[in-house]
Amino acid sequence: MVTAPRDAAAAISVVPLVERQSLREQVGNALRAAVVSGEMQPGTVYSAPSLAARFGVSATPVREALLDLTKEGLVESVRNKGFRVTEVTDRHLDDITELRSLIEVPTVTRLAGVIEGERIEELRPLAEEIVRAAKADDLIAYIEADRQFHVALLELAGNLRLVELISELRSQTRLYGLAELVQQHRLLSSAEEHLEILDALADGDPARTEEIMRRHIGHVRGLWAPHGHE
Repeated sequence: MVTAPRDAAAAISVVPLVERQSLREQVGNALRAAVVSGEMQPGTVYSAPSLAARFGVSATPVREALLDLTKEGLVESVRNKGFRVTEVTDRHLDDITELRSLIEVPTVTRLAGVIEGERIEELRPLAEEIVRAAKADDLIAYIEADRQFHVALLELAGNLRLVELISELRSQTRLYGLAELVQQHRLLSSAEEHLEILDALADGDPARTEEIMRRHIGHVRGLWAPHGHE
């Protein structure tokens, strides 16, 4: 078992907090993104007080957020020590990616030519935010904007249970290679695919939409995978 050094929380990226969300939600989103991106390492134990100091807030909303992540299976409680990021196998990640492809690709593809252009354009600011985050090599902002974009995109299909399911699957994903892409400044091409998806939907082109969606989700176990899955 690997325990955290005293300054383990210092490795977690911090984004500005906004008033429209509770501290619990904001900290939870940041920690969730840090787990998904691999900034918070499996096996490492993080304490609520050290994370709270990192975010500049009290320990209470951090502890509440960590309990939310525990329910999602992202972290587990370590008695009298803190919380440890749960480990997932390559097989588990492959299974998640397959499920996402089976559900997300046809769902979004069916929107082409059906959804009004105005509703599609409402997502463009989020897609542009993803590109801005990629250009700035801001991993946490990228992950959070990416999550919001895909949730909003799936909401256009009108199936809230589907949105909940995909949100849960996405939160279980670990994009371990993403930090390396940031270091290599290779995140931009993936970010720009969000704009391509919107363009294909606006053009009413289901074949193009499907191709981009399949390629985009495939990055989870392709471009971003730690072992170079293709």
